[in-house]
Amino acid sequence: MSTEHAQLPPGVEVITTLPEAAFQIPAGAEARTITVTLPPGDPGAPPHRHPGPVFGYVTQGEVLFELEGQPPRVIKAGDTLFEPGGDVIHYQGANNLPDSQSQMVVIMFAPPGTPVLTVVSAEELAERRHLRVA
Repeated sequence: MSTEHAQLPPGVEVITTLPEAAFQIPAGAEARTITVTLPPGDPGAPPHRHPGPVFGYVTQGEVLFELEGQPPRVIKAGDTLFEPGGDVIHYQGANNLPDSQSQMVVIMFAPPGTPVLTVVSAEELAERRHLRVA
């Protein structure tokens, strides 16, 4: 445990620290707390973008998570996720379990009035396919 977190009261645990993420929060952003519940085998939203960075925590099950430029990975209950938002495509956020629901809580920092996500067109996906890790 780092000394900066050594004096936390019992029952409080810092799960992750991402100091490099702070500069990615847009000026004047609002914080949005969002729960995502995925039924068994749910593929999640189609490829999309978020207007600002997203910090998340899987509370139940397993999520198959894939961002542009990164290989797909399974995030299990108790694990965290980060995506920078902006231009980066979020390819997958699927329930990795065929027989039980998965859930995550995410905090998004975004300019007021912007949508939570914007679906990416098939044309743009084709143009940027070289940026996807197979």
